[in-house]
Amino acid sequence: MKRFWTDVTIDAEGGVRLDGRLVRTPGRLPLVLPTPSLAEAVATEWRAVEETVDPRAMRLTGLANAAIERIAPDPAPFAAGLAAYGANDLLCYRADAPPALVARQAALWDPPLEWARAGYDVHFTIVTGILHQSQPPATLARLEEAVRSLDAWRLAALSPIVTLTGSLVLALALAEGAMTPDAVWQAAEADADWQAEQWGQDPLAAATTAAHRAEFDAAVRFLTALAG
Repeated sequence: MKRFWTDVTIDAEGGVRLDGRLVRTPGRLPLVLPTPSLAEAVATEWRAVEETVDPRAMRLTGLANAAIERIAPDPAPFAAGLAAYGANDLLCYRADAPPALVARQAALWDPPLEWARAGYDVHFTIVTGILHQSQPPATLARLEEAVRSLDAWRLAALSPIVTLTGSLVLALALAEGAMTPDAVWQAAEADADWQAEQWGQDPLAAATTAAHRAEFDAAVRFLTALAG
């Protein structure tokens, strides 16, 4: 779509308007944001469009569209899908060697697991190697309860954070302010960083990581903007 508008404004209900016309989602639902901060952030994406709309450069708009169209009509299945990551959480699968990597994983991964144990009154099964081992049913139920308590907007923000990090625990710690975004990203990239330090950085892998970090940062901005 070519840019056809001059002015981008926000109405009293939090809707983004192009030359006075309300922006709509791909499914033709009104693009109305729940907080002034998020409305301004989404409006900024529309102001930044030059000649042609590029959805890849409008990540916050995409997350808002998902919240409105995909999640809000029936949040429970979406929440269940995110909660399922708890069964194979990155933080529970550890290397058995070399000792330096084992120590790094413990330093980065044990604190968020301890936070979750204390905050949710759960237990985690730590696995050495890649063979799947189920987490206790009570743990999975409690984590799913925490995810189901989130509204559609926060579920939309958490979705890329969970999928990019491979950790439901890290995403919840970020959402609840127990970890900073940089700390979450460092924990999620522990194995990749180790490999790069040992064997050098592959340019293709570096480009992929940069793209993932941009997506992660957009989700963090979306989540942060929901606060006000």
